[in-house]
Amino acid sequence: MSILSARAISSADAIDTVFRFFSSYRDGVDDKDVRADLTFGNPHEMPLPAMVAAIKARMEPKSANWFAYKTSEEEPRTVIAEALGAELGLPFHPEDIAMTQGAFGAIALAFSLLLDPGDECIIPQPGWFCYATTLRARNAVPVPVPLAEGTFDLDVAAIEAAILPRTRIVVVNTPHNPTGVIYSRERLIELAAMLTRKSAELGRPIFILSDEPYRRIRFDGVPFTSPAAVYPHTLIDYSYGKILLAPGLRIGYLAICPSMPEADKKALRAAALTSQVGGGWNFPDAPLQYAVADLERISIDIGELQRKRDRLHGALTQWGYSMTKPEGTFYLWGRTPGGDSVGFTRRLADQGVFVMPGTLFDRPADFRISLTGTADMIEASLPAFQAATER
Repeated sequence: MSILSARAISSADAIDTVFRFFSSYRDGVDDKDVRADLTFGNPHEMPLPAMVAAIKARMEPKSANWFAYKTSEEEPRTVIAEALGAELGLPFHPEDIAMTQGAFGAIALAFSLLLDPGDECIIPQPGWFCYATTLRARNAVPVPVPLAEGTFDLDVAAIEAAILPRTRIVVVNTPHNPTGVIYSRERLIELAAMLTRKSAELGRPIFILSDEPYRRIRFDGVPFTSPAAVYPHTLIDYSYGKILLAPGLRIGYLAICPSMPEADKKALRAAALTSQVGGGWNFPDAPLQYAVADLERISIDIGELQRKRDRLHGALTQWGYSMTKPEGTFYLWGRTPGGDSVGFTRRLADQGVFVMPGTLFDRPADFRISLTGTADMIEASLPAFQAATER
């Protein structure tokens, strides 16, 4: 008999494939033989100097309580409410913002606030591989619903068919990891109309959790609409780790849609603090909160990221790969030649090029490339991609 709880075992099972890949994908490979590691969205160059300077400036204490316990501090919440309101055209208030340990912490907070054991949450397939494990850690039920085949747009009819009496949340990830698709305002309005109708049928609101950590990483001038603009029962999660390419910098937030009914907003605001404490003090460290005003103004080079996207996408499509051209994020998603992502990624690895197999997204015929590798890595990977089509 295991000493672990059934909840812990279920949560571990939900992400076991990812961790087995993470711990072993470069086993036996000398670093000098690695041409390009294009697996996870990690940095491969030194951090942004402006980001480092902003954090260094806040490490120097200016009062005796500089490093005292911090929850969601007033100053960063005010900065974020103003910036988010200007960005999305919605009147956010500081009390609508809960500071969290990255978007991951915000997602965990939303699940804790809204889900009882046995409640269901609809998640996209393919989609981020940590939704299911985070849900199972709360004894909630992940319900994967495929995106539209070929376009990876939201399939509103499929989402509606998956809604049952215990459905409480629909996760909408835009721009979408791993495909880079950004959902149109028209599609989000369609989803909102359906959820409004189904909520009325169930007698309680179905929430949207709008997972937006890549919101500011967009290409070709593609516009962005948040579900919060069209559906009142929306919560937004965001992380600074993407726009700064610093995933180890654990700061983000959960934002309550301003048009949500006042009673519901009040209940969420009141419960957020205690849920964050109960969730293991889910607040960013003090210096990071002090630095928010500066972090809001800092960004990786989106133009350089787009050039890397265009270089890889152009080369791979030229060689016969079926690729989805991302409108945002820093990933490139495609179909493996022959439809075997594990065999394909092993062939690339034999040549020192590492990408993520689609099996981690329950799509065994597909693969994901992270564009956060350097331009030199991108160039060095191209012969391996070309050779992989010849088998």
